Formats: sequence, C-alpha cells, structure tokens
Amino acid sequence: MKVSAISIATFLASAGYGAAFVATAPRFAITRSATPVLSASGAATNEEWANPERYLGDHPDNNVPPHIAALVGRGLHSREDHPIGIIRAKIEEYFKSLPDGVGESFHIFDAEDPIVTTKQCFDDLRLPPSHPGRSPSDTYYLTDETLLRTHTSAHQSQHLSEGYEAFLCTGDVYRRDEIDSSHYPAFHQLEGVRLFDKEVMKGADGLSAEEWIKSPECKMVADDLKKTLEGLMDHLFGPVEKRWADDYFPFTEPSFEMEIFYNDDWLEVLGSGVVHTEVLENVGKGDRRGWAFGLGLERLAMILFEIPDIRLFWTDDERFHSQFKAGEITKFESYSKYPPCLKDIAFWLPEGFVENDFFEMARGVAGDIVENMELIDEFTNPKTNRSSKCYRITYRSMDRSLTNEEVDALQDELRDKCADLGLEVR
Repeated sequence: MKVSAISIATFLASAGYGAAFVATAPRFAITRSATPVLSASGAATNEEWANPERYLGDHPDNNVPPHIAALVGRGLHSREDHPIGIIRAKIEEYFKSLPDGVGESFHIFDAEDPIVTTKQCFDDLRLPPSHPGRSPSDTYYLTDETLLRTHTSAHQSQHLSEGYEAFLCTGDVYRRDEIDSSHYPAFHQLEGVRLFDKEVMKGADGLSAEEWIKSPECKMVADDLKKTLEGLMDHLFGPVEKRWADDYFPFTEPSFEMEIFYNDDWLEVLGSGVVHTEVLENVGKGDRRGWAFGLGLERLAMILFEIPDIRLFWTDDERFHSQFKAGEITKFESYSKYPPCLKDIAFWLPEGFVENDFFEMARGVAGDIVENMELIDEFTNPKTNRSSKCYRITYRSMDRSLTNEEVDALQDELRDKCADLGLEVR
C-alpha cells in the first residue's frame, strides 16, 4: 500500500525530525554534466528526487522506510556553506589545479539520480549476487532491479561508456548500518576516475590480466594515483605523513587504502586502485587503463571541522549552519549538550537474525533521537541452545532535552515491534 504524504509527515514528526526535514524543495546546484541525467525508470527532475513518495511503494522488494525516503534530495553536497559542500568544493579545486592539462580534463558530476539499477551498482563493478552488500539488510531496494545507490561508483561504468575519461562524481549514498556517532544510513561520497592516453599505455597492449598487474605500465598508473591522492591530502590537511596498505575491491586491481597521521593518530581516509580490466572491458574499453578512488565526505568533514556526531550534518538548527562559510574550514563549536537517556533491551534471537534489521527498526521508531546502540551482553542457554543479546540504547536529541515519558514511549514501541523481526523480548 502506498504511503501518503500526510502519513510520511506524521511519521517524521513523531520520530523526532523537524518540520523542515520533510521539505520537498532541495537545494541542488545545477549539474555540470553535459549529458542528460536519467533515473533508472526514466527522466526525473531534481525537485522530484526530493519527493519521499518516489521511493515508497507496494513492490514486494521495496524496503525503503519513510525516514530514509525523507532524506533523499536534500543536496547537502551542493550547499556552498555546508561542511559537506565545502569539502567537495576543495577537492574539486585541487583536481582543477593539476598541471599539464590534467586538471582541465576532469568533468564534474554532482546532481545525478540516486535511483540506480542493480546492474549499475553491482554487476558492472563485479559484485556477484552472493556479495553481502547486495543483501536487503545492507541495501535499500525499490524493486528487485532498482535501489538507492550504495556508492557513487554506481555511475562509473555509465560515464566511461559515454566517453568521459576523467571525472569526479559526488552524491548522496544509502546503506543500512550500525548506530553510533560516525555511522548514518545516508552519507556522501566522491568518486574520481582517470584513464590514461593509449600511447602512454601502449606497452600493455595484448597483456593478460596477470601480466598487466606485473607490468611497468600498471605500476605507472598506481604511482600516479598515489601521487595525486597524496597531493589531495596535503591540499586538505596541510603537509601530513601518509601510508599505503594493499586492500581489496572487486572493481580495482591492485587496490590500495590510504591513511594519514593527523592529530596524533592514523586515520583511514580513502580507498583506491587501478581500474579492473573486466570493468573496462564491460564498457567496451578493454584497450584502456586508468585509476579510480572513492572517499566519504562526512569522514573528512568530521575530522577537519571537528564535528563529533554525524547526525549534525542533517540538522536544520541554525546554530549549526551559521558556523560555516563557503571556502573556509573552521572548528565546530558545540552549542548544546543535552543529557542522554539510557535504556537496555534484551531478546532471544531467531534463526537468521541480522543486526542491521534491528538497527533500521530502531531508526524507524525514534529517528535521529537514537544516538547509539551498543551490544553489552551475549548469552547462550546451555540447555536450550537459544542465544540472546542485550543492547544499550542511548536516546539524545541534538536540539532539546527529552522527557522520560517520551523516551519510555519510544522504548515501549521498540519492544512491541521486536516481534516483527521474530525477536522474543526478555
């Protein structure tokens, strides 16, 4: 049954979201894409992207809840004076400054439809049907073939097939996740891709995949990638110590993770690698070579602006937004710290219990009032072999003090809804 606009608004208000949260007019920048931006099901305007009803429906595979549908289309990365938009602009500024005409070659995509196909998001990037990232416990599906993108890499093959050889792609992405100060089901990524001139890579012609990885041309691509991204980190953080570690991503080979030493700690900042030969072959560019990287804008913004809670990026509180100006990185000054309210909940687990489903249900009940959910105890009955888990839930609003009565009501509702997941509350 289709959810009405009234029921969406009512739900969001009761779940702790402000009235502006459900506004249907996003603040999108005009796309700099030279090609039309189409949704998986047809053309759509930016204004339509901000309509929650677009993501809610009666398809049996649709698992997008109202509180997620209301986040889509807010365009935080396109707001010049928002921390996410400030970081995005600084990254684009750096790439435009790359010498020898490289910077001029980068095309900017920053207003693309968040609905993509399973082919775009998974198949084109070598994520098999069995990959855990394709599970409904990790991904928000609209139908069996369309979803809210889980990464901006979902647009990579499309742009490569359209002929773009160097581009940056920024957008909001969606994943079911744990609940704490650094995880949120909606966040922002920036993807970068660069292909190398055929003549420069001529020595790699005719190589097998195994031979390519060991070739001097592959090393040339990897070295250029690392040099470029090290320069990006210096541009954002100032000169910092860096280190690289080998990693694994299905769509790059070899793959690398970068860490920087900042504020006396090693911090993971991005993943990257040489574009996998199969990804290029799938878009008719098996004779080309290049690199790709992806990073989380919230991750960088939390470090640079010293923002302690990821929920703050989505607040409508002017005390947050008034602290930031386009082009400037300033330390966030906390304007309030309302007291937390802690509640425990324990239940017997059914077969096939998935933690993310429980977290998603809690977000559906309490919205952003849920600050943290921590597993504090596990128990298996030696006689019945039944397992139990106990979670400590931190309820705290960023904007006001909560009353015991409203927290008790949320906790009671959560306990009642546990039955929907087959959980038996203890």
